[in-house]
Amino acid sequence: MNQLKLQQLLQQFFIEDIGERDITSETIFLDNEWATGTFTAKEDGVLAGTDIITTGYHLLHSHINVTLYKRDGEQVKKGEAIAIASGPVAPLLTGERVILNLLQRMSGIATLTHQAVTILNSSHTRICDTRKTTPGLRMLEKYAVVCGGGYNHRFGLYDGVMIKDNHIAFCGSITKAVQAVRKKLGHMVKVEVETETKEQVLEAVQAGADVIMFDNRTPDEVRDFVSLVPKSIVTEASGGITLENLAEYGATGVDYISLGMLTHSAAALDISFNLQ
Repeated sequence: MNQLKLQQLLQQFFIEDIGERDITSETIFLDNEWATGTFTAKEDGVLAGTDIITTGYHLLHSHINVTLYKRDGEQVKKGEAIAIASGPVAPLLTGERVILNLLQRMSGIATLTHQAVTILNSSHTRICDTRKTTPGLRMLEKYAVVCGGGYNHRFGLYDGVMIKDNHIAFCGSITKAVQAVRKKLGHMVKVEVETETKEQVLEAVQAGADVIMFDNRTPDEVRDFVSLVPKSIVTEASGGITLENLAEYGATGVDYISLGMLTHSAAALDISFNLQ
């Protein structure tokens, strides 16, 4: 993760939660009262977001020391210690909720991604995310997908062309849309085209798309469409894909399967923070 952006995000989140000050912790504890707190997994999962603990606490107080027992991408078992943080009691408690919320959210995404990758069990097809992320948390959520063994699709509208149904409808055709993009962008920008029919797939191939996505197609349709695409063009399946039918889509030979649920439907991994 980009450390400067991470610090910026955490500052915003702390300002939202703390406001002027933490009136509970600051009125109960003195500055010279110190303690040690432990982050503990309360269920099995895959960890993501340990930088949240270290960076977050260092932003709140320079004398808080964090020791990590687990690294991002590692599996944790219920009851295992993830990290300890030692320092003044007040800032330890002040930062607890923001840090836990993010750590649990990211670890939940990593856990779900790992589950999808395990079910797919493919040396060829890759699991990737989408832009269906929480506003403000995209960098963190996409990083969590990688921690779970998945891959990132484009980060935003700025780093890759994706010609979708509405683009095609108002432009007139896939060919016209691809030609319009090629006239204005350099060779470093990839062009993906969303397709729903055999005719659209063949048109996207002829138009020179770098990536062709099969949108909301059945496994049989995806398998048929993959056979129409040269190996030089990357293929992707998306829409209507669940953990239950994931293996069927993996057997089609498609290069990527993009899953919006990785970031929009992941349940938070239960993690606690307790002072000693």
